[in-house]
Amino acid sequence: MATNSILGVFAKSPIKPIEEHINEVHEAAKLLVPFFDAVFAEDWNKAAEVRTEISKHEKQADVLKREIRMNLPRGLFLPVERTDLLELVTQQDKIANKAKDIAGRFLGRELALPNSIHAEFKAYVERSVDATEQARKAINELDELLETGFRGREVELVEKMITELDSIEDDTDTMQINIRLALKKLEDELNPIDVMVTYRMIEWIGDLADLAERVGSRLELMLAR
Repeated sequence: MATNSILGVFAKSPIKPIEEHINEVHEAAKLLVPFFDAVFAEDWNKAAEVRTEISKHEKQADVLKREIRMNLPRGLFLPVERTDLLELVTQQDKIANKAKDIAGRFLGRELALPNSIHAEFKAYVERSVDATEQARKAINELDELLETGFRGREVELVEKMITELDSIEDDTDTMQINIRLALKKLEDELNPIDVMVTYRMIEWIGDLADLAERVGSRLELMLAR
């Protein structure tokens, strides 16, 4: 997106570019679902294609992040601080970075997963992506929050969204524990290094939900001020 283009967006709304950024971030995370379908099939060519798409969205999110930092007007007459908006973008951006790192690590090692945990692992990935989707939904209410001066029913709606986001993150914590237990039972049958890396990747996938929850927490702080 050209700078003059994003400046035009800022002229209409100082919030809209932040919403565009979370949309781009979620697109990167969402692609982990087809990426892991390729991993389960050990189709590394397809995995590489999807990883390239994840990287494109991550790079575009970086472009948006830099332009927001450079062009978010100072002295805005908003119910929130400019620094809060910039910190929100920083937290959002970490989700796309994590998605790219997860795909890169799996592809770099061509790290296969035991067939017996495929279904459980896929559900875990999907639930983690649900968290980024919920964060996206909440952030896309920013324009409406701005219109209402961060008051009234719109605040209640966003607070409910954040509560649901917390619940999704709790789900991923439970799923992570169960997958770790399932993997532990298979350790003797697997390459020790692959086991170590898989444990780390299980943690990183859970980080997606943790980071999404942090986005929700930043938004919640903005609502409380």
